[in-house]
Amino acid sequence: MKGFEHGINLGGWLSQCIHTKEHYDSFIHEDDIKTIKNWGLDHVRIPVDYNLVQNKDGSFKEEGFVYIQNAINWCKSNDINIILDLHKTAGYSFDVGENEGGFFDNEKYQELFYSLWEEFSKRYSKYEDMLQFELLNEVTDKEYSERWNSISRKCVERIRKNAPTIKILVGSYWNNSFDALRDLDSPYDKNIIYNFHCYEPLVFTHQGGEWVSPKMTKDFKFALSSPFSLYQSKTLEVVKPDCANFTRFNQNETVTPEYFETIFADALKVAKERNVELYCGEYGVIDCASPEEALEWYKMITTVLNRHNIGRAAWSYKQMNFGISDKWMDSIRPELLKLL
Repeated sequence: MKGFEHGINLGGWLSQCIHTKEHYDSFIHEDDIKTIKNWGLDHVRIPVDYNLVQNKDGSFKEEGFVYIQNAINWCKSNDINIILDLHKTAGYSFDVGENEGGFFDNEKYQELFYSLWEEFSKRYSKYEDMLQFELLNEVTDKEYSERWNSISRKCVERIRKNAPTIKILVGSYWNNSFDALRDLDSPYDKNIIYNFHCYEPLVFTHQGGEWVSPKMTKDFKFALSSPFSLYQSKTLEVVKPDCANFTRFNQNETVTPEYFETIFADALKVAKERNVELYCGEYGVIDCASPEEALEWYKMITTVLNRHNIGRAAWSYKQMNFGISDKWMDSIRPELLKLL
């Protein structure tokens, strides 16, 4: 996607955060956008929670839209493009800790979702030369697949009344898994993009992430050893989760570009069959890993993303356990930025 080839997420600013004016005003500034531009990147993905701009009764919060507009103005001034990602909607979040539920079975919640996207489309369609929409972050369970296809189609139809040609990103279940893209309906029109995330192998990229299910403690450490096979530095019994992320990777395998080529194969086939572009909205390595090994992982996945001209946005600009601007990345950042 021209103008959306090399990006980074602004996670933790308007989503997955303490929703206060103090936080919004302090976490990201225009200087951060200038930094991202100086890094050589061409776009940012901005996760946004519905409660920034929408009340439970469906009314809108004008003070919340100010921050999105600020981001648009800053990016426009610095020649940076934007993906506006709805990270949480009324009744649904990929993070169970957000205590949102019922979206896929509740027409009231679905109407709030449609009305919010209608509002976004009214306000922001005029920026379609620099802005794209992402309907919803990381649908989790496969059981939602048919309902999500129906909901996402209705939402696109509502958006199209105000923004007939803006690009819209749609992801599938298992947290935007590339394995699940085949179960998405065919694109509504030529301006739909299939969106996926990649943190494979999860035992490496999320090592020590205590929010991961089954729980990975700080002692749950994996490393890459030459020739980049994974080894576990402390034994831990792992229970197979529903999403099968832990069992995708056989410890006798090696992490190479060919590994990523293999796991992306079906998504690439689907994209070709349906004549739809692919985009990787999140990928990255947790700060529990060694920076040097994180860099090797980025080299391997980037080889394949470049080979197939897949635009992407790394997770994440700062903090959020994955911050590329954070101190843990100092030793490798110059080389890493060439890969992003």
